[in-house]
Amino acid sequence: MNNLYQTPPGYKSSPLGLIPTDWEVKEMRELGVFSKGKGILKEQVKEIGFPCVRYGEIYTTYDFIIKEFKSFISEDVANESQEIKNGDILFAGSGETIEEIGKAVAFMGDYKAFAGGDVIILSTNGCVDPICLSYILETDIVRKQKRKLGQGHSVVHIYPRDLETIKLLLPPLPEQTAIATLLGTWDTAISKTNALITQKGLRKKWLMQQLLNGKKRISGFNGEWKLIHISEVSKEVSIRNKTDKDLSVLSCTKYDGLVPSLEYFGRKIFADDLTTYKVVPRNHFAYATNHIEEGSIGYQENFDEALISPMYTVFRTDSSINNYFFYLLLKSYRCIYEYQAWMEGSIDRRGGLRWEAFSKIKVYVPSLEEQTAIAQVLQVADKEIELLRIKLDELKKEKMGLMRLLLTGKKRINLIK
Repeated sequence: MNNLYQTPPGYKSSPLGLIPTDWEVKEMRELGVFSKGKGILKEQVKEIGFPCVRYGEIYTTYDFIIKEFKSFISEDVANESQEIKNGDILFAGSGETIEEIGKAVAFMGDYKAFAGGDVIILSTNGCVDPICLSYILETDIVRKQKRKLGQGHSVVHIYPRDLETIKLLLPPLPEQTAIATLLGTWDTAISKTNALITQKGLRKKWLMQQLLNGKKRISGFNGEWKLIHISEVSKEVSIRNKTDKDLSVLSCTKYDGLVPSLEYFGRKIFADDLTTYKVVPRNHFAYATNHIEEGSIGYQENFDEALISPMYTVFRTDSSINNYFFYLLLKSYRCIYEYQAWMEGSIDRRGGLRWEAFSKIKVYVPSLEEQTAIAQVLQVADKEIELLRIKLDELKKEKMGLMRLLLTGKKRINLIK
């Protein structure tokens, strides 16, 4: 039985668990010198000038390595700001949640760049590969320590004196570099897939702009489009959940249409009493009555029945309409402009765009056959994007799996000596 608790060959005990015998546990203070960025105001950020990073961008714009800056400042502002150097690690010193506090990215560039306030800077020494360190700082071992050190409630802070005490697992420098190179191949694949998703998304937008207003016609169709009121092809549906059915509650988003509320927000934002909620049957539409001017309209095709807040309007179309075509048409820029115009002309803006007014909006529609052909073209574009997103998720999962193995020493890279 005692053999079960023996340290495996090639490994040793450490404050962070079993690690390879040639690895070390070090505190962050041993890896370099900490400093702070200086405040760069939002209104000081330009489209050209000296590159800079603000703490919020560490969360929203960068992952692991800063490859391309999104913000710039003038020379005058740069003279009052904190310069960063090649190999510096930048931490977000503030955040909205404990889970995200202290996210880190590496700056690898031989040119002048600057860090704003609430950015903590670690200027690394020669004992660590900065790119590998950026990966190490997002491992579960380190994130757990950062969460314990975060302070505050509505806004969470972490300070250099806290980061200095964080313990890290460090492989020998050659292995760090090899790990960084290997994980970098996944980063490259992820970046290329993201770029392809963006490209395909722009292509779909172009197709929508051309096909949904008849500027571009599909081969074989040349009939006139009809100008109709929405009420001519659709009807409001108002079914309350009086029997308190246990159905999925949906929310309507500007870009994604109808989505399961719990999955999308990660928490419950709807009422406990669902008896006043409206039922949205399959193949029905729903829009946010008070926020339709933002394009908050969706098409329900995933559930036999679902629920939506009573603040929404639900409707269905007749057999002359292809629902997917109509959904994209109603989310087009032209229709959103119409929603805004109707709401601005309303006497009671608080009432939003109710069905009586919404149904009077005029739209151009082709024959059902051409609607279906247009829908099929755009569905193919959707499928291409969906497959790329699945590939992107798989790449991210593969990379995270590799990080867990390589950065804990469970899997080693064979280095050629």
